[in-house]
Formats: sequence, structure tokens, C-alpha cells
Amino acid sequence: MANRVIPLTCSGHTRPVVHLSFSSLNDDGTYLLVSSCKDGNPMLRDWTGDWIGTFLGHKGAVWSTKLSPDTSRAVTGSADFTAKVWDTYTGKVLHSFPHNHIVRTVAMAPDASHILTGGNEKKVRIFDLAQPESEPVFLNRPGGKESHGGMVKSVVWSEPSMGVSAGEDGVIRWWDLRSQEEVRSVTLSDPILSMELSKATSKLVVTSGRDVSFLPVAPGQYETFKVTLPYAPSSASLHPVLQDRFVAGSTADPWVRVYDMDGVEREVYKGHHGPVHCVEYSPDGEMYATGSEDGTIRLWQTIPGKSYGLWQGGQPNGG
Repeated sequence: MANRVIPLTCSGHTRPVVHLSFSSLNDDGTYLLVSSCKDGNPMLRDWTGDWIGTFLGHKGAVWSTKLSPDTSRAVTGSADFTAKVWDTYTGKVLHSFPHNHIVRTVAMAPDASHILTGGNEKKVRIFDLAQPESEPVFLNRPGGKESHGGMVKSVVWSEPSMGVSAGEDGVIRWWDLRSQEEVRSVTLSDPILSMELSKATSKLVVTSGRDVSFLPVAPGQYETFKVTLPYAPSSASLHPVLQDRFVAGSTADPWVRVYDMDGVEREVYKGHHGPVHCVEYSPDGEMYATGSEDGTIRLWQTIPGKSYGLWQGGQPNGG
């Protein structure tokens, strides 16, 4: 008899949850989860889903939140035209960087020395946290053109000196952050909805149109794998250990679906009461998190019934 799939529900947000990001795996096997929400209050949780704290200070929807590798810092991007850097232990704002429009995406350098931002201005900026009063560096295309021809939907810091940006123009661009020059670009056939860096697999997971594309994060590698789904996925995440499956959400329905790499649906679950905006596997691959229009985060086991975290004997215990 198959195990019943019962997700843990993490409440606390009051509006749609639009982005989720896990930290790297700590030496003791634990990790953290940050959530971005239209309520303007990003939340930090531990690996069991238990609430740790809320970052209070934005005056608009928060579209993106990322943690530093050591989890001591967080960076957020908001509709209030700012990106902020936070101390995760105290919850205090350390820096606030003004923009001229909505900040849709942020990333932090591996050594937490700089941040990348992008958004409605179509520009990608680098801010130096050691010199927070200094003007940012802009990543421009040849001729001084803006970073993208449409809204910047996602930025990731892939290596100490390499960043990647993705835009509604359907283009993914690799940037040498030392020279501020573009070193490669790939153009997809549809506007990009999401792009996440799967750190354990060194792959970019990109959703555009009805496609989920898997691209090497290294700019010199060119093999690209694509899976076409029967609907337009809002977000997708590759299993970090097995690499034989990915999870996808959709803004068209409340279902969460897991697929084989050949596009065959292997699992489908309903737990949310609204469209699913974002999905992300935990760094150990034991579970994945989903965020929805219904204002909740739900945590799902990769192997239902396994005793893990707050699933004791396969049954949720808390959350």
C-alpha cells in the first residue's frame, strides 16, 4: 500500500509567496529556507520548516531573497525600489540600495562581498558591500546597451567572478564580473519566467513557455537539455542528488508535479488552494518546498513515509 502524501504547511505570510530559496547544506546536515512574499515580509525558516524570523523593513512586495553561503547574511529585492542586505542573526538591515524601479531578483557573491540585482529597469547592477555608499557597477552590452531587452527575471552568482542573468526578452547572459563584459548568451524561444542555479549539479534550471531547460552554468559548456510540458511551468527545480527528476509548479492550477527527465509525470499532488508560483528542492534532496498564491509554503517529501525532520514515522509533526 502506497504511503499517503501529507505535506507540512508553513503559514505566516498574508499574501502570495513568489520565491523560495534554500541555503547550502551545513556540515551537520541542516539548512535554512527563505521565502519572498507580496506581503513585503520575507521569512527565514530552519530545515524542519519551523519559523526563525521575519525581515521587517520593506514597503512593498519582496520578489527575491537569497542567503550567503554561511547563512549569516540575506539579500532581498522589492517593489519598493530597493535591495536590502540583512543580518540573519539579528534581523537588522545592514545596507539598503536604492533603484529607479522594482527589483525583481537578487544574488550574493560566494564570499558575501558583493550583490547582484536586476528588475524592471532591464539593468543588472553590482554593489560592493565593503563600499555601500559607492555607485554600483552596471553590466552593459556592447555599445552601452542595457543588460536585457526586457525585465530581468533572475540573476545568479555562479562562480567567484561569474554571474548569469535571464530576462523576459528570452535571453540568458553570462557575465565576467571582473571585466563587466558579456562572455556568452543563449536565446530561448519564449520569455523566461524563472531561472535557478542548482548548485549541487552546476546546472541552470530555466522555465520559458512550456519548456524546462537545463543548461551548464559554466559559460564554456554548450550542451542544453530541454523538456516540454503540456502547460507553462512557473518554476522548476532539479533533484540535487539523483538528477533523475524535477519538480514544477504552474500558475494555471494548484497542482505540484514531479517529472522524469524524459518528461513523464511520475507524481502529482494537490495541497495548495491557489496557483503554485515557486518550487525548490532542499540541498539534500530529501524534500522540496512550494509557494503559492494561497500565501502558504508547503514541504513535500521526496520519499513519502520516510522518517525525516518533522515527519516522524512518515506523518507530519508540527510545521
